[in-house]
Formats: sequence, C-alpha cells, structure tokens
Amino acid sequence: MKVLILAAGYATRLYPLTLTQPKPLLPVAGKPMVDYVLDNLAKIPGIDRVYIVTNAKFAGHFRAWADDYRAKGSPLDFTVVNDGSTDDTNKLGAIGDLNLVLEREQVDDDLIVVAGDNLFSESLEDFGAYCRQIGGPVLGVYDVGSLEQAKKYGVVEVDAMGKLLSFVEKPAIPASTLIGIALYYYPRATLTKIRQYLAEGNNPDQPGRLIQWLYPQQAVHTWSVPGIWYDIGSKETLAEANRIFGTR
Repeated sequence: MKVLILAAGYATRLYPLTLTQPKPLLPVAGKPMVDYVLDNLAKIPGIDRVYIVTNAKFAGHFRAWADDYRAKGSPLDFTVVNDGSTDDTNKLGAIGDLNLVLEREQVDDDLIVVAGDNLFSESLEDFGAYCRQIGGPVLGVYDVGSLEQAKKYGVVEVDAMGKLLSFVEKPAIPASTLIGIALYYYPRATLTKIRQYLAEGNNPDQPGRLIQWLYPQQAVHTWSVPGIWYDIGSKETLAEANRIFGTR
C-alpha cells in the first residue's frame, strides 16, 4: 500500500506565515502539522512508501522534513515529488497533482490520499483495516456538529451501511453535519478512473470533486474519523488547533 500526501498548495490565506514555509510544515503544539498525519497513518500495516507532492518553491523544505522524520526512527520511505509549479497561477490542482504522481512514479498499488494540512488526534489504523475489508473506494467523514460549520465543506449523506448517497460541496442549506474530508482510499483497480476524470475535462482542483464524480458510477463507502479533526484554513483555526492540541 502507498500513501500520497497532497502538499502543493500555497495557502495564501495564511500569509505571511506561509510565504517562506509550506502550510503542512507549520507547527501545531510544537510539531509540524503533517506529523499528525504521518504519525497516525504509520500505524496502518503494509505501507511501503509515502509520496509527498509539493511545488518548486517548497520541495526542498519537504525533503529536509522527510530526512528529519526518518531520523526520529520512522520506518517509512519517502519520495518528494515536485510538480514544477511556482504559484497559484500555474498550479496543477490537487487531482492534477495526484495524477502526476501516479504517472511519474508508476504507482500500481492500493493508495491512501490525504491532505497534508489535516490534523488527526487518533490513530488511523482502523481506517486501513476498513479499506482492506471494503475493497473499494473509501471517503473519510467527520461530524462537525454544526450546520453552520458544515456550509464550509462537502456535506455527505450515507446509508445504514456507510455507503455514500450524496456529496454536495458547500451547500447553502446542509442536509446534515457530516462532511467529507481529504482522506481517501483508492484501491489499485480504481486508479485508472483518476486519469479518466481528467481526460474528460473535469476540474483538476479540490480532491473532493473526484469523489463527487465517482460515487454515481460505483460504490464509495465512508469511514468516520475518530477523535478530533481539524482542517487548517485560516489563522483562527491554526490558533485554535494550537490551543486544543497543546492541552493533549
């Protein structure tokens, strides 16, 4: 199994913090936020490589981080993939970056895809077990507990078995407080769908759009993320995450 961390954005809403440092490497409670991703994913058995797709501006930052992370005793092997972009005007988009890694690195394996700015407080070991059990695409979901909060995200509805029934991006009137987050599992057999999505001229940005396109074609199941989850999109949420995770 492989892991792909999406980390090629420029996070302009967090300027000046992200002028010289990529958002996933900003510290939260004393460690880079991407550490929370890797620390919790690392508990999934069978992961043999982690790809980090980033941009020309920050590729060196991630190489240095990967060296430091391994030096702490991690058994994971890292490959940093530079998508060649230099700013928002020439970025490939999250799905474009995903496809770039698949093609450039010749990935032919089950794949977990996760955004590098997600904060997880709990192990994702059960996510890996669930994905293997289901054997098809899986979307991580989280209950934000507020309809007002849900308006900022992709709101999902699921059936009693956890199968995805609807996915609506930033609805004015959310159907629920359950949202899809940037945590995905694509089994090896579905990787060709990513190339097809782009070949049909669909939007290459926002990874949730791929799930929106995919679930009417084939079953997509969901897995509820335990504990605390944060999507760091602003200085306010960064400060709040520092406060919450700093007390843990």
